[in-house]
Amino acid sequence: MRAVRYHEYGGVETLVVEKAPDPRPGPGEVRVRVAAAGVNPIDWKARSGALRDLLPVDLPAIPGRDAVGTVDGIGEGVRGVDPGDRVFGLGGVTGATAELAVLSAWAHAPEAWTDAEAAGAGLASVTALGGLNALGLLRGRTLLVEGAAGGVGSAAVEIALARGATVVGTASGRNHGFLSSLGAVPTTYGPGLAERLAALAPGGVDAVLDTAASGSLAGLVAVAGGPDRVVTVADRANAPALGVRVADAVNDPALLAEAADLGRRGRYTPRVERTYPLERIADAHAHSAGGRTRGKVVVLL
Repeated sequence: MRAVRYHEYGGVETLVVEKAPDPRPGPGEVRVRVAAAGVNPIDWKARSGALRDLLPVDLPAIPGRDAVGTVDGIGEGVRGVDPGDRVFGLGGVTGATAELAVLSAWAHAPEAWTDAEAAGAGLASVTALGGLNALGLLRGRTLLVEGAAGGVGSAAVEIALARGATVVGTASGRNHGFLSSLGAVPTTYGPGLAERLAALAPGGVDAVLDTAASGSLAGLVAVAGGPDRVVTVADRANAPALGVRVADAVNDPALLAEAADLGRRGRYTPRVERTYPLERIADAHAHSAGGRTRGKVVVLL
């Protein structure tokens, strides 16, 4: 199969498109013929070597954790899916940006989602749902999403709205129209947030989901009224000292199925900022690493 690989840690120049061995699904796994793969911060952080102590990879490695494609191989013990089914989901830390990829968690992709949208749904939806679930019941509550225009943030906005929350989202000014189109009340992040929230949400903020890790966690605790009302999916460094819970992204098929159900009902559409062909994988990684993306970056195969 054709795949993107890197043979050593480093910058985008280490990424090459080349032939690689076909992967085989193990027990509880499926193999898909990939139509599109998401690009996530973990991909370029792992490639750079920044995570080698926490998440070492076997070199040469294929970047990518989430993808969409048609099933062409089924591992032992797998039920509820057949060859030819279109599914989206997650594999390991690496392996998705290739013609064939193995998924350990998946769900049938809604027909309404394009391949690019479905490729961007896997990691974003389980991360957003993990954070929202940790905050508890949202119906009738006001939720602040820090970093609401990104892939995880925009997913959290739509899912929280579907659960009955009023959502205020922080983003740069250029993304305020985008947040409004999702149904969120937009505001800027940074100094003066408490004052802006007092005008936008006079009844106060009931819960906060941080998806940005921008150094704002202490301020978010203050506007929420305590660390028990705040969950972060991004700021592992500062959360422990502040007593803030961290929600990890997990390969949970139940979360993927919930995201797919919302997609079928028109309540959640994964937002894609830009797509790239496989041959421009270096540009895709560079764009994702540049930050301030609106939705997901996706590679089309």
